[in-house]
Order: sequence, then C-alpha cells, then structure tokens
Amino acid sequence: MPSENVEVLRGTLDLLILKAVSGGPVHGYAIARWIEEATNDLLRIEEGTLYPALHRLETKEWIGAEWGTSGNNRRAKFYALTPKGRARLRQERVAWTRYAGAVFAALAAPPAPRSA
Repeated sequence: MPSENVEVLRGTLDLLILKAVSGGPVHGYAIARWIEEATNDLLRIEEGTLYPALHRLETKEWIGAEWGTSGNNRRAKFYALTPKGRARLRQERVAWTRYAGAVFAALAAPPAPRSA
C-alpha cells in the first residue's frame, strides 16, 4: 500500500471507532488494528490520536468502557457501543455513505468547462 500519511478527519475517526466496537467489547490496540486491517493498512491510527478520541466518545456516551484482561494477560480498558452510540453509528453510516457517493460522483463527472 502507499506509504503516504493519510490524515483521518475527526468525524471519520469517530465513525470508524463506532464501527470497530459495534461487534462487542474491544481494547484500544484491537480498535487501531481493526482500522488498519479494514482499510488495507491505508489508515494508521496512533495512540496520541486514538485515546483522546475514545475519551471523547465516552464523554458523549456513545461508548462505554470497563477494565478487563487482554488476551496476553494484561490489564486493558475494553470499549463497547452504547445504545446512543448504536443510534449514532446508524446516522453516521447513512450520512457518510451519501457524502462518499457525492464525492465519487464529482470525481466521475467531466471537469468544469473552461472560462472564456
């Protein structure tokens, strides 16, 4: 995959996190790995970006968190979707699908005519 650094817009990161936790409780590292794998390694989320986003989503009550033990016997915080988060994920999925469709349509359209 390309080695360019692709920045993730805040709303996009929130949506990806909500999707990552929609299957059940997962810890932060697993969320970051899921985003990388789901985007074919195009998007890499660093800890300094991920954990503030997780905290922000907790504050909005879109995700909840509980301490537990990871697969390698380490203490980890596990994040899960709340009912508010599930509703937000549905809303955001519709909005982003429509937005992406509009961008793809614009990219497929012929360029604007030249000005005289």
